[in-house]
Amino acid sequence: MKLCVALDMPSRDENLALVKQLNGLDLWLKVGLRSFLRDGAKFIDEIRQVSDFKIFLDLKLHDIPNTMSDAADVIAGLGVDMITLHASAGKRAMSEVMARLSKCQNHPLVFAVSALTSFSDDEFRVVYNDSLENSVRKFSTAAYEAGVDGMVCSVFESAMIKMATSQDFLTLTPGIRPFGESANDQSRVADLSVAKRENSDFIVIGRPIYEAQNPREVAKKILAQI
Repeated sequence: MKLCVALDMPSRDENLALVKQLNGLDLWLKVGLRSFLRDGAKFIDEIRQVSDFKIFLDLKLHDIPNTMSDAADVIAGLGVDMITLHASAGKRAMSEVMARLSKCQNHPLVFAVSALTSFSDDEFRVVYNDSLENSVRKFSTAAYEAGVDGMVCSVFESAMIKMATSQDFLTLTPGIRPFGESANDQSRVADLSVAKRENSDFIVIGRPIYEAQNPREVAKKILAQI
């Protein structure tokens, strides 16, 4: 299991200060939509000037297949190590993205988003007209068949996804509250013991680390447990 620390702080300077505090630890850094829109591709280079962390660029691509493939190609050119797209874009879109990236010398891992962890089952059903569990299973099967590397899901779907596809199909789980912290805007959250039990390969943690008085010590404590 690998730890991804979300760089979701209000400013570029705060995010870079956090990167410096975490330097030398065995973890990944997640750059999300707000940080990327505000600070641009230059921010990726600035992170690299501080450290050699693996970088997860979480933009959740969702468009027609050709547009998604073009965007994935551009993102791969940034040299990041992991990207995301929405599984609900469809199997053809996912397949075309993977075909395009296969032409890159060192393409990033690609994870498909199943159901955002902010969704409750009732909210999900209103949008997708199906239960969360059924849809996640179908999305995951389509992503696996399209050659995607893994799924973004809640901890509670991780083991089910692997059973429906392969134990080697990776899962990345946001909504982790390592020591029982507040769920905030997430609905399906879990602690480290549940993430271990459900065989999550990557866990994403933001606020419990960057809002702590000593983020490095909290990150080290998490790493020691996983």
